[in-house]
Amino acid sequence: MSLADPLADMLTCIRNAVAVGHKKVSMPHSKMKGEIARVMKSEGFVKDFVVEGGLKKTLTVYLKYMDGYEPSIRGLQRYSKSGLRKYCGAADIPRVLGGLGVAILSTSSGILSDKEAREKHVGGEVLCTIW
Repeated sequence: MSLADPLADMLTCIRNAVAVGHKKVSMPHSKMKGEIARVMKSEGFVKDFVVEGGLKKTLTVYLKYMDGYEPSIRGLQRYSKSGLRKYCGAADIPRVLGGLGVAILSTSSGILSDKEAREKHVGGEVLCTIW
């Protein structure tokens, strides 16, 4: 398991679990991963998420499927990478699939979806996109 880029590892775990039809996926917890899971839940891409454990916490994400078999997550992509950070202003926040997807940003107001960042008029680092 590569921990050089924990966010990319999280997205890969979720992408692989969706590909084989798992109901949940577990991974090591961090504050950023927890906030990204919160945004994914608020945007309707996952059912729920739970943080368990004492010293070494585990983040468990419960995946959401439409009609029991069609995943609500069609794709996940890491936008800003550790080797090339991508930042945008409030006016330049990317639209994912013409507004059907969601971009997740790290801003001065915390981790926000693209819609929340536009409402608050803040920009930041575009972490990933989900559709």
